[in-house]
Amino acid sequence: MNDRPTEFPRAMASLLAQEGIDLDVVVVGNGCAPQQVPSGVRTVELAENVGIPEGRNVGAANVKGDLLFFFDNDAHLPRTDVLARLAAELHKDTQLAYAQPRIADPDTGVTLRRWVPRLKASDPTRPGIVTVMAEGVVMIRRDAFEAAGGWPGHFFLFHEGIDLSWRLWDHGGTGRYVPDIVVHHPATDPARHDRFYRLNARNRVWVARRNLPRLLLPLNLATFALLTVWRFRDRTALKSTLAGFREGLRSDCGKRTRMSWTTVARLTLAGRPPIL
Repeated sequence: MNDRPTEFPRAMASLLAQEGIDLDVVVVGNGCAPQQVPSGVRTVELAENVGIPEGRNVGAANVKGDLLFFFDNDAHLPRTDVLARLAAELHKDTQLAYAQPRIADPDTGVTLRRWVPRLKASDPTRPGIVTVMAEGVVMIRRDAFEAAGGWPGHFFLFHEGIDLSWRLWDHGGTGRYVPDIVVHHPATDPARHDRFYRLNARNRVWVARRNLPRLLLPLNLATFALLTVWRFRDRTALKSTLAGFREGLRSDCGKRTRMSWTTVARLTLAGRPPIL
């Protein structure tokens, strides 16, 4: 969106410096003509801001390759072998649908809990199989991505990674968190977005409605509602969250593809039952 004149050139330089892998790079201008784009990198200009998930879908449709790497433009790759190492994870395990590096703040080295794709996030250096993803920096096998239908483009922002992860698992794939592969990203607060609380709640409900067996829907939504009331003390934030919750229940969530009970069991055995 041409709103990161310092971060974007750094991100692109670190991407183009990657070794041991063939790159086909496209920059998507979400409602703008991309600026500061290095020579030789293609661009796609969208007439309006369609949101982050749909922007990623557009990018994926305009590049070649068996593996897709989605890269937020305020992140950067601190080593030149990051992509090659992620690709190696996917090549050595054909069931692996996506590989998630550890995200760390470049100044403090801190990995935020929301960047660790599992419930027990106290130790961000513990590797293993995971059932969700931090979608801003992740590598996904293209055939798995396409079979799962890509990102839920209408989400605009927030929780698209849970939706896609569940569908990747429902197609027989798995995810792996590889914390010894590090990507840098500033530790920003997602609540800085003025629509955070509403979209966060709306999309959380949409994820459940789109993916869960009907028997699990009330359990999932009740858990979310109870945790929300317990966590939030700011009345304005709580009001926006409840408005988003209602919107999620009443509005069109998009195509519903109910996961199988086998997938429910696999997610549960992997450490994250889909009611959380």
